[in-house]
Amino acid sequence: MKKNLPSITMDGVKAWFRENMLLLLTFTGVLSGFVLGTFLRALELSPETILLIAYPGELFMRLLKLMILPLIIASLITGAAGLNAKMNGMIALRTIVFFIATSLLSACVGLVLVIALHPGNPETKTLLGSGTTIDKKIDIMDNFLDLGRNLIPDNLFKAAFQTAGTKYVPVPEKFEEFTKNLSYRSGTNTLGIIFFCLTFGTVLGSLGKKAQLVVEFFKIIDEAIMKMVNAIMWISPIGISSVICAKILGVANLGSMMSQLGLFLITVCSGIFIYQFTFLQAIYFIFVRKNPFKFWWGLFQAWMTAFATASTAAALPITFRCVEKNNVDPRISKFVLPIGATVNMDGTALFVTVASIFIAQMNDIPLNAGDYATVVLTSTAASIASASVPSAALVLMLIVLQAIDAPVQDVSLLWAIDWFVDRCRTTNNMLGDAYGAAVVAALSKKELQAMDQLNEKNMEYEKQDISEEESLIGLSKSPSVTSNGSRVEVPEEIIVENSTDEEDEELTALNPSLA
Repeated sequence: MKKNLPSITMDGVKAWFRENMLLLLTFTGVLSGFVLGTFLRALELSPETILLIAYPGELFMRLLKLMILPLIIASLITGAAGLNAKMNGMIALRTIVFFIATSLLSACVGLVLVIALHPGNPETKTLLGSGTTIDKKIDIMDNFLDLGRNLIPDNLFKAAFQTAGTKYVPVPEKFEEFTKNLSYRSGTNTLGIIFFCLTFGTVLGSLGKKAQLVVEFFKIIDEAIMKMVNAIMWISPIGISSVICAKILGVANLGSMMSQLGLFLITVCSGIFIYQFTFLQAIYFIFVRKNPFKFWWGLFQAWMTAFATASTAAALPITFRCVEKNNVDPRISKFVLPIGATVNMDGTALFVTVASIFIAQMNDIPLNAGDYATVVLTSTAASIASASVPSAALVLMLIVLQAIDAPVQDVSLLWAIDWFVDRCRTTNNMLGDAYGAAVVAALSKKELQAMDQLNEKNMEYEKQDISEEESLIGLSKSPSVTSNGSRVEVPEEIIVENSTDEEDEELTALNPSLA
């Protein structure tokens, strides 16, 4: 017998469209941006016209970035306050281990593809010419030292506006000698704010009832910001379409660029999507034991936003909403997602690996197994230290190229296609954050359940204590009417008899007068 297929009714179709209306509108915005950008290139629009086309997208990006800082502060404090110090430490450890492992895996995927496809050859270098990137003094050790300085800022308010970094100043009259100075550049120090909020939230949670009012205050802020994000999402189709259309219009020599760097583009994008649709799905299925593609479909809205904005941080407000709809414990997602948007760059690790070896292949530089291992490890380390801003990977490539003695000036040859590759690898970074939250939530499920049971028992004990206090202390007063009709308030006394019948009999036997 044939199984009864689910019947499709008009009401069901309408309900599906109502539920997925925003997703369909956003997808339409992405497609229309590509189509409009491609057709309008033939008109050779002026820079002023392109600026006006990009203006709605610019406002959309500014709205998203406006939500980032208050959302990170409120979500991290409420998430950390809902867990104890031991649980926070365990979740932080699992999160960092997951991000390092997936970044290393992503870099290995890129390594296998770039060796197998071999996109770089000397003929490509002849067509593209020499690069123009100036060699800069960069030290990976200084990058990690700056990472520590940003992790523990000396001024919280300064961290909202500036980020610390090592600046190399050339010594006068001395060739290739530099002095190191600690300087500050414009940009939010997200890592320092995350560290402070996690610490502050953990301490708040340990204070118990005394801190409940402050925790509720941040919960209300978190809820209010998410409602604002829900409103912003309805203008995302227009904003995303504007951003993509303007970016395509602003690229010069699109056809020649695709023909000369087409194989490199295929290598990078193949690695990104192979990693997304095989390795990430397998990791999710192994640890969570649920359908990974259903989880990916729930993240599609955030995926398109990350593609359009080319920034994991800008897509963070929408990622929060999508992960919450996918039923990931909010205490974990509020903890993991802000950290991931700052330190998890598995798409960047893959790109830096492929691009570095591509440049070495173009210059006909032979690489051995040790060089390949150096590229993978350095790419992973550099990706963790990178900031969540567009095109940061091109700067990090200088570190890797110096490690294998490849010409750093050829980095500029990849600028022409970085606008597209950057968007693809950003989707990898965003998905890595979301899948990391789901995996950490699954690994922490038993501890979360035990903590919930402990909290329920504590609440029951508190209710029992309150009821016992109310039964022992009579504070209410009832009026009594005297013989002349006046009312006199007499305090009520509630006497609780704690003695048993056996004790009463013993007292009567010892003292007959009480009988």
